[in-house]
Amino acid sequence: MSRESLGHFELLVLLALLRAGDEAYGVPIANAIADSTGKRVILASVYNTLERLEQKGFVTSSFGEPTAERGGRAKRYFSITRAGLREVRAAKKALTVLWRGIAVHEG
Repeated sequence: MSRESLGHFELLVLLALLRAGDEAYGVPIANAIADSTGKRVILASVYNTLERLEQKGFVTSSFGEPTAERGGRAKRYFSITRAGLREVRAAKKALTVLWRGIAVHEG
């Protein structure tokens, strides 16, 4: 495995970004993760992870237009790159293979 492989939270962020689509920014990404995991998500953790994913080349970002409801600040939108999509697919494949044949009993 390379140093660039995805961590658990990084994978969650990328999947939430994919689910949110082209208008993905921190809040809907955090909400999607919270909804799917049932756990509280700290927004700063999402933004730190997005920064790290951008440094790895797995996401890109751009700023929208400043809006009055945000006090004149612009939202920062994120998109997954081809490299990021490859990483998500590789993680899915690896997890699927590892889960095959495992019986998990709850009790």
